[in-house]
Amino acid sequence: MRALLLATLLLPVSLAAQQSPAPTPAAAPAAKPRVARVIVTPVRRVVNAGETLQLSAEARDEAGNVVDGVTFRFSQTGAYFEGSLSPAGLVTAGATGVMPAAVVAIRQGEQPVVERFEVRMVPGPAARIALSPMPERLVPGQRIRLNAEVLSAIGDRREDRVQWSSSNPRVLTVNEVGLVTAVAAGRARITAKVGDVERAHEIQVLAAQVASLSVEPGVTDGRTGDVLRFRAVARDAQGREIAGVTPVWSFSPGQGMLDADGSFVGYEPGSYTVTASLGNRTADAVVTLTARGVRRPLTVVGRLPRTRFNTEEVWLHPNGQVAYLGSGGGGDVLYAIDISNPAAPVVTDSIVANTRRVNDVMTTPDGKYLVFTREGAADRRNGVVFASLEDPRHPKVISEFTQGVTAGVHSSFIYKDPRHGQHVFLTNDGTGALHILNIDDPANPREVAQWKTENRPDAGRTLHDIDVQDGLLYGSWWNDGLVILDVGNGIKGGSPSNPVMVSQYKYDLNALYRDVEASGGPGFIRGTHTAWRHRNYVFIADEVFPSSGVRGAKDAAAGRAYGRLQVIDVSDLEKPRSVAWYEPEFGGVHNVWVAGDSLYMGAYNAGFRVFDVSGELKGDLRAQGREIGHLNTADMDGRARNTAMTWGVVVRDGLAYVNDMNNGLWIVRIEPKTGVVP
Repeated sequence: MRALLLATLLLPVSLAAQQSPAPTPAAAPAAKPRVARVIVTPVRRVVNAGETLQLSAEARDEAGNVVDGVTFRFSQTGAYFEGSLSPAGLVTAGATGVMPAAVVAIRQGEQPVVERFEVRMVPGPAARIALSPMPERLVPGQRIRLNAEVLSAIGDRREDRVQWSSSNPRVLTVNEVGLVTAVAAGRARITAKVGDVERAHEIQVLAAQVASLSVEPGVTDGRTGDVLRFRAVARDAQGREIAGVTPVWSFSPGQGMLDADGSFVGYEPGSYTVTASLGNRTADAVVTLTARGVRRPLTVVGRLPRTRFNTEEVWLHPNGQVAYLGSGGGGDVLYAIDISNPAAPVVTDSIVANTRRVNDVMTTPDGKYLVFTREGAADRRNGVVFASLEDPRHPKVISEFTQGVTAGVHSSFIYKDPRHGQHVFLTNDGTGALHILNIDDPANPREVAQWKTENRPDAGRTLHDIDVQDGLLYGSWWNDGLVILDVGNGIKGGSPSNPVMVSQYKYDLNALYRDVEASGGPGFIRGTHTAWRHRNYVFIADEVFPSSGVRGAKDAAAGRAYGRLQVIDVSDLEKPRSVAWYEPEFGGVHNVWVAGDSLYMGAYNAGFRVFDVSGELKGDLRAQGREIGHLNTADMDGRARNTAMTWGVVVRDGLAYVNDMNNGLWIVRIEPKTGVVP
């Protein structure tokens, strides 16, 4: 009965359930939009060197709609010496160039999306114009081309279209490319103008007519690479010399260089005709050149392979019996090497330091102490380390200096001045500044001064190497070129505790190495790397590497370095000028050493080079046949087999101690020139 009653009560419910429509399934949630691409603004990413640019990013889905809840992180992927990019997107342009960069869009539950882009860092507004040549006198009918270089406030070269004008076209005319024509006697100013910036130069057109023109000397002989000077002598109808005129010079045939002052250098043996032109008058001289003939054989005297780490700087103790060798690529050791028998160099001791790179090492002139640099320390306290050399074969650490240079010291230089004492000059990886320490007591080094280039943020300032001679410091300041400071010479009243600027030679690295960017992409490494003063010249070498390796290559042997060594004439210290250059046909240029009339060079994968720098230098030194010898510092015993990467060289007693990053130490002798047997 109870069961029947329960069934009766439930029956209406069952019937109602059967008669009610089935419930509608819940709708599936809409698909969450996903990040498909990232838009970086501004679209035109251009910033003046020395200024900043704020970037922003926006995430879009495949339909182009904005996606929320995305975090962005910016980073640069090149041009590390030219500028910086913060994670929040602030670009600081320290120098000109192209900065490759990327932004990552991060959203929970999704794969990160990466957008790559570039920022162009360009010269600031035009601030001055430099003219060359600057003739003082012309004669009627003469034509001469003027060049105008437009520069920003910090010396970056611009590509502006220059407007030319003459203050008196009846005396001088000038066309749109700077070609000046002397029309009639008088004076006029030629002006080059870009916007509100202009430069004018006054030229006198002489009334005297040129009746005759000659070139002195009329016949001369020399060797390839010799600088020969010619003089054009103009005379009027009475035979009187017309002083101060500026001829136009040319030569043919062959390869060489002829400057506006009549100085000529030929690259190939043979005869050349040198011509001077003044208006409708011309005169010739004949030059006959023989081959320079400096080639000499090289002999490998000794060898010390290194395989644990890369090999970096080499330095010799003043006694000539001990060498010191740094390590890199994660290296934490400085080796002491007995070289009393150059044919059998032997490691006698080492210093293990908290560093991943001992890039530079140098001893005091008396050989009692040495200093070596640190980069990559585990505790981020880099700086420099001082060691005692009571026994040069067993150096002992006595002190270190890290204050203000914890970011790393790439290079150092010890210099002793009889008036100011002994100092070590340091580079600062973090700020690009020069630090100067007094080390009269190397156990207690103390900083006495700092100095850095102006008008540039730290992001674009790098002091890479230092040379100090006769109280003058020659700093290789990367984007700022060669900087000369008075640190005790007195020419500007400077001292180690008060460095004073003397002059600067800055040049267009982007234009010089545009082919490197074209082959390897933007953001490549290039800058003034090292300097060496010799006679009235400073040799500066650029370190240049492409931003990427060779695609599809098996190993490092396929890659290469680039670079040019320039010869800077400093006979007028306040007006340094480039007069000659050297580039290996393959490879780069790195550290140099000059002894006598020879320059020794580590040319990276171009091996070890030595070439003749005797006499006056002008033009392309390699094309002149000045190379004395070449050694490919690659074998099967080094860290990277059969791949040269020559760092530099120290020369003593007729032997070159060559350090190769991949292959350790080579000891090389340049043999006397082989006699000719009839």
